[in-house]
Parts: sequence; structure tokens; C-alpha cells
Amino acid sequence: MMRLLVTGGAGFVGANFVRHVIEHSDHEVAVLDALTYAGHRASLAGLPADRVRFVHGDVADARLVDGLVGDCDAVVHFAAESHNDRSLRDPRIFLHSNVVGTFTLLEAVRRHNTRLHHISTDEVYGDLELDSPERFTETTAYNPSSPYSSTKAGSDMLVRAWCRSFGVRATISNCSNNYGPYQHVEKFIPRQITNVLRGLRPKLYGGGRNVRDWIHVEDHSSAVLAILETGRPGQTYLIGADGECSNREVVELVLALMGRPAQAYDQVADRPGHDQRYAIDATKLRTELGWRPRFGDFERGLASTIDWYRTHEAWWAPSKEDTEAFYAKHGQ
Repeated sequence: MMRLLVTGGAGFVGANFVRHVIEHSDHEVAVLDALTYAGHRASLAGLPADRVRFVHGDVADARLVDGLVGDCDAVVHFAAESHNDRSLRDPRIFLHSNVVGTFTLLEAVRRHNTRLHHISTDEVYGDLELDSPERFTETTAYNPSSPYSSTKAGSDMLVRAWCRSFGVRATISNCSNNYGPYQHVEKFIPRQITNVLRGLRPKLYGGGRNVRDWIHVEDHSSAVLAILETGRPGQTYLIGADGECSNREVVELVLALMGRPAQAYDQVADRPGHDQRYAIDATKLRTELGWRPRFGDFERGLASTIDWYRTHEAWWAPSKEDTEAFYAKHGQ
């Protein structure tokens, strides 16, 4: 049994990881979350109070973070601003959370010699050509293209530097695009699902040819737990489930699964600097740690996600109006 500190544990991926830990291990969890617009206490509802403790606070608060790190065996660092469109409107908050927050946490784990796992994204690698057979690997050069991905790249580099310079016992994982329960409605898949549920037409950037490598959040959670428990400090592991689909294919599949015509969506102006294609080679994770995804069938995983949003309107409805107002303001 370990005592874990999970930063950003009330956000989409963090909350799903906390739920996975409670179900599949005997670890205890302290969740640190600032509860910005994308964090919800409701995402942790129903978890046992004797194993999950919630702390409201900022990962860049050095005194708070030091006290929490000193009382745990390992830290899993999810806390981050992660929405590309918002990073293009206000990069400052991304620097605060993703760079200053990671630095603050690194200093705390250095003082206490605490094991750290740092969650990152495949977007730090930039993008690939649409017709290329290439996939990202652990040795792919960084080439971030947005304020979001550049601040995540910066945080990854900080972790590597603290490992080498100060002997911090850390691992890094870079994951492909997650989908599943508890994802904020500003994100691509839940936005399309909730639009259909509200009688609105889904929105597609540009021609929709951009390709993403989708992974169910439950598979991401199981991979992170495997890395935390058996991964080698100082190593980076890429997490992916061979789920490449174009954005157009995803929208049309959402519509089909929800009983709507496949063409019942609107095309809007493309995002500036929109990356073309992401694709993950997870060979190292699979061969070294023996990890395998459960949701290898994207259509099945998407259908279960649609069912979740259909039956949990009380969770997502409070955010929907503000989200659509944000997009409407920017013609999206």
C-alpha cells in the first residue's frame, strides 16, 4: 500500500485515475486540485472517505505542496491547463500551472526524496504528416506548436533536468488523446456528444482531416498505475492504444451511434496552427511493463462514453452554456 498525492485529481484524467486506483489497488490517495472551471468535486463523488482525501489548492503554492509531499510515498502529477483554444487566448495561465506548478512540485519531491510520475502529452512532439507511416517514440524530438504544448514540453524538460541534476526519482508518460467519462464539455468528443443531446449540430474544425490517436481514459489510468509501480525512474513511456481516427470520422461515428445522419454537422474555421496528425508507438510500455489496453475497439469505447453523457446530464449541464458561449464568441 502506498500513500499517493494526485495533483489535478478532480479533473478529467486525474479523477478517472483516482477511481482506477481505488478499484484496482489498496493505495490511499490525497487529491490536490485548484477546482478551476475544469475541475469538479462531483467527479470524485462516491469514493471511500477513509481512502480518498481532498485538498483544495494550487500546485504552485510551495508551502501547501511541501506539506502534502512530505506526507506521501509517491506523487502523480496530472495538474495542468490543457485546452489548446484557451491557450491561444490566454497563455499566461498555462505558464503558471504547467511550468511554475511543475517546478514547485519538483522542488518538494527533491526535498523529501519522494517518487514522482509526471503526466504529459504527445502534443509536445508537434505533428506528423497525414500520409506518413511514422509514429512518435520516446526518442522523437520535441517540436511543440501551441502555448499549451510548449508549456507541457517545458515541464517535461524540467522533470528530466531534476532527475539528472538532483537525482529526483521520476518517470514521465506522454499519452495520446483521452476520451471517456468526466471529460469537460469543451473537449472535442464530449462537445459533439452533448451538442447532439441538446439538439445542436456538432462542430468540425476546417475539413476535419486532422488525425488523433484516441485512448480510453481507463486504459490511460491502468498504464499510469503500471508505470508508477514498476516503471524505471529516469525513463519516459509513451501511452497509446492504436486508435487513429480523423476528426471527421469521429464526428460521423458519434452521429451514427446517436441515430443522426452522418452529415448533420457544421464546419467552422480551423484552429490556428492546428496539428495534422498524432500517432503513438507504445512498444516500450507494452514490452517492458507488459501493459495492454482493454478498450481496443474505439467504436465500443465511444458508445459507452455516449451512454455515460446521456445518463449524467447533471454533471455536464452546468458547464455547457458557458462553453458554447466561449466558442460562439470566437466563431467556433
